[in-house]
Amino acid sequence: MNVALIGYGNMGKEVEQVARERGVTVVQIFDSENIRSLRITEESLREVDVCIDFSTPHVVLENITAAVDCGKNVVVGTTGWYDRLDTVRKLVERRGTGFLYSPNFSLGMNLFTQMVMDGARLFDRYPEYDVGVHEIHHAAKADSPSGTALALGSVILQAMRRKQELVTGTLRGRITPQQLQISSARLGHVAGTHAVIFDSESDTVELTHTAKNRKGFALGAIVAAEWLKGKKGFFTMRDVIVQ
Repeated sequence: MNVALIGYGNMGKEVEQVARERGVTVVQIFDSENIRSLRITEESLREVDVCIDFSTPHVVLENITAAVDCGKNVVVGTTGWYDRLDTVRKLVERRGTGFLYSPNFSLGMNLFTQMVMDGARLFDRYPEYDVGVHEIHHAAKADSPSGTALALGSVILQAMRRKQELVTGTLRGRITPQQLQISSARLGHVAGTHAVIFDSESDTVELTHTAKNRKGFALGAIVAAEWLKGKKGFFTMRDVIVQ
């Protein structure tokens, strides 16, 4: 399988390394230094089966549009653009390509998310337990809260009928029983820690996923690209996990 990497920061380098280990060929790299001279066109993507984007929120929509317009399947790990999901979905449907996005490609995190969903459904039966989400990332991360934390929050809202609203940032008053707070910290070189805490007067149950490095994210992205090859439709990493 041949892939193109769009965005070549630390994640792009990790994806390239994992691709090599799995026998996947990186035939094209688009980064901030060559994107003006080497544009995303049908010619530059001629030998590409799937494009993998780990760029930045302010250019990802342009990248997606260009690749899909070329008829290529796309895997996107960039976050911070989900308010345009409907636009991208319509584009993918119109062009008849395959598209897969995830706020977190770690296989462990996607299994963890399923555990959170199952746990939230159980705790929803017992109003004595409240729930919250906390995440920590490296100081250079561009978005806050992380896309993964927001996704975990959405999963909890789906599973717990008594939670109806996500609250992010610093609270300026008392939280209501219907609100679910997502808190964030940015420091050092933390690859990513996400905790979901169920708390009562009697005890606390905490589910935590800690990324040790970026290789797990890169592996998940390559696995997703392998899965997406030849498919048409709009998918998430959950489709890969539960296949």
